[in-house]
Amino acid sequence: MEFTKMQGCGNDYIYVDGAAEKVKNRPELAVKLSDRHFGIGSDGMIFIDPCDEADFEMHMFNADGSEAQMCGNGIRCVGKFVYDRGMTDKDTVSIKTGAGIKTLKLNVVDGKVKTVRVDMGVPEFDPEKIPVRLSGEKIVSEPVVIGGKEYRITCVSMGNPHCVVFVDDVDYLEMEETGPLFETDELFPERVNTEFVQVNDRNHIEMRVWERGSGETLACGTGACASAVACVLNDLTDRKTAVKLTGGILEIEYADDGHVYMTGPAETVFEGEIDL
Repeated sequence: MEFTKMQGCGNDYIYVDGAAEKVKNRPELAVKLSDRHFGIGSDGMIFIDPCDEADFEMHMFNADGSEAQMCGNGIRCVGKFVYDRGMTDKDTVSIKTGAGIKTLKLNVVDGKVKTVRVDMGVPEFDPEKIPVRLSGEKIVSEPVVIGGKEYRITCVSMGNPHCVVFVDDVDYLEMEETGPLFETDELFPERVNTEFVQVNDRNHIEMRVWERGSGETLACGTGACASAVACVLNDLTDRKTAVKLTGGILEIEYADDGHVYMTGPAETVFEGEIDL
């Protein structure tokens, strides 16, 4: 099977052309190949398939084999994959995801995609649709007890569930202990991605993320979007925010039209072939 290893702000995935490679047991293969010691090594695996409703369709599997509806860093790399490989000559492409069809604007430099701007759609605040087992129209700075400690959480769905927690300093987090407590808490029936956010000023924040199914990753595109939206809901930042992640910086705009726009890099690490 031919594959391409790609990364966006350090959030790395194995990409496969689903039309060219007829792969069975995708979840099991994602687990095997994502292993950083016995496989290729990645945060998960993304298949790019033909689609009648959009230019392409992406199916994304976490490192534990669970399928995610959407991946912000992953979808930027999908845009680079299809353009750089000549699967499209358009600089605006549509990608069907489990969270709906997303539109990508490709920034092409010397014939290769350098950065991608993604219309991530409108955030969801209804607790039942996120989902989170709390009542109300929105969950904004809601006090909860997780792992015996009280936190104030803001919950947003960007096609997948996010719980945002504001902290004084992201460098002093015990993520290996705290992250799993949030991911598996009964408040979140489908588990949750948890973002710990430090606000530096009205246009700059820092974020670390614990992703359901993958653990701490260097970046999370949907998480950066959810964090920026949560900052606006809590009146901590303006609508345009630079989000500093462990693996790089994403520019997020929570626009007046209600949509969230994410701009960031997409890079090819290497291409290869593996015997299945």
